[in-house]
Amino acid sequence: MSRAIEWWKEKWAYFEANHGKLAKWLYQIGFFLVFSMGVTVFQYLVFTFMPGILGLGLAGTEFMWPKKELSIFGVDFTWSLLGYNILYDNSGAAIIGGGLGYFISYEVGSFLAQCINFPLQRNITFKSKGNLLYQAMWYFIAWIAISLVCNGFNNLWMPIAAVYMPPAVYNILVTFITGGVSMVIFFFVFKVIFPEGEGTK
Repeated sequence: MSRAIEWWKEKWAYFEANHGKLAKWLYQIGFFLVFSMGVTVFQYLVFTFMPGILGLGLAGTEFMWPKKELSIFGVDFTWSLLGYNILYDNSGAAIIGGGLGYFISYEVGSFLAQCINFPLQRNITFKSKGNLLYQAMWYFIAWIAISLVCNGFNNLWMPIAAVYMPPAVYNILVTFITGGVSMVIFFFVFKVIFPEGEGTK
């Protein structure tokens, strides 16, 4: 194993010496993907299990803004940027997987994932020593904007998916859609807010 590591280090050093810019991009993309996928798994676990921990009371509590009534593929639901529809079983009783309980779970899972992701990306992926408060502020602003976009999009298809599949399955889709959109946007946000070296801001 140690020989393989030494061989890889030697080959990488040679590649880095001859293709500096490409090597830096490959390094950053590689670590960015590893850390992003790690927090994506963490988010999935929170999205899946936290609504059950919060209970039926919150799952049956409506919290949505703004509210717009829609009907897609024969499924009537309320669309919003913030909050999620309450889910009901065949008897009309509220079930785990929607309402205020899911909204809290989504936001907590997403926020905690960013608390893990931010220092890893800043210190390891981009090796930035810029102004921490400035970087955290822009990271937070980007997270809010991305969360609103993802919430709005998810609320178009999640009510339909809930009719045909269990929460554990559509949570995978929520996680990958949210994580995929976030990863693409955040990578370029990081390239801007995480300058290498000391930074000027």
